[in-house]
Amino acid sequence: MRFFAVTVVLATVLTLTGLGRVRANDSTNPPAAFGSPSASATPGAGAPAAASGPPSAPAAAPTPAGAFSLLDPTSWPVIPVPEVATDPNSGTFVGLLAVFLQNDGKGNIKDIIAPDVNWNTTLGAGGNFRYLAYPSADTQWFVIGGASQRKYAHFEGDWATGITRQGHWSFETHFLFEHDPTERFFGLGDSSAFGAQTNYMTEQVYGEGLVAYNFTSDLDLALDLRPRIVRIAHGAFNYPFTGKVFPTLKGLNGGSEFRTRLFMNYDTRDSVSIPRHGGLITLFAGVADRAFMSSASYNEFGGEIRHYFPISKRITIAAHLYTRYIPGGSETPFWAMSWLGGDGSGEGSLLSIPVSKQITWRGYGAGRYI
Repeated sequence: MRFFAVTVVLATVLTLTGLGRVRANDSTNPPAAFGSPSASATPGAGAPAAASGPPSAPAAAPTPAGAFSLLDPTSWPVIPVPEVATDPNSGTFVGLLAVFLQNDGKGNIKDIIAPDVNWNTTLGAGGNFRYLAYPSADTQWFVIGGASQRKYAHFEGDWATGITRQGHWSFETHFLFEHDPTERFFGLGDSSAFGAQTNYMTEQVYGEGLVAYNFTSDLDLALDLRPRIVRIAHGAFNYPFTGKVFPTLKGLNGGSEFRTRLFMNYDTRDSVSIPRHGGLITLFAGVADRAFMSSASYNEFGGEIRHYFPISKRITIAAHLYTRYIPGGSETPFWAMSWLGGDGSGEGSLLSIPVSKQITWRGYGAGRYI
């Protein structure tokens, strides 16, 4: 949740300062996608021919080179951003984020460096480092790393090319290492009770790869492969350990999976991370099987719909529907199931690989698996 909140702050900084504006669509200055981790990137390797571009500076009179102006954020050496967030899983979070923006001399952001220091009521003191690179309109990458005083650790990286979907093929690789001691579990299904709240830590590592064939600039078919290793341990809360209250829960001993997913995406958004208009429709199906590197067999299918309605230069209304269904079975580990409130999707992906359990509705639903 903290990475989502921080990147929303980054996106807000870019939008309010004018740095996140989409370039005009013309043949001499084709726009490109601006992807960022844990922001609004979502499933679908398809984007319109007029996809978004890397954040560009306002068209207003620029500040002379080397000059500093409080009214021109592009002239600031660093943008300090206070962080304040609450989360039913990890508690209250406060910190200070320092955003360094580097442009290419033409008003386009080339790099974003965004470290922070923070303190959390559950996890203690911590810090993170983020580097987001935009070497071209069609290729982008990022790395994120962080840790806290109590058990929490996270490292994530992503590289994508073909973001503008002007060619036939798009590719992406994604890596995640995480120790998250703030996970909660109440039980399975509608009969789960709030009084049965427990806590555990997810220790996981996975690599993910996606290849997409672009039929048009709006329509694509994508294949996503993800080998993953999961271990379950004691968490950081003063709640009972999940394994003690639910000793027969499938997946308590962790496991491995090699999940294969197939996506069909129709994407008309003007940006993959800071969209102002257009929409996304995604259908997907997936499978993990004991016969190939998985400790359990299950299959899944689902879909997603997003649409964006600009009501002013600074305000856009976003509508979002995401659903994922895993047919009932005795083998599916609980950490592979969906949970009430939504699994979230694509928060760590530039080409919109859906990433489970990155964002959920706050409160009770975050630990109710279905």
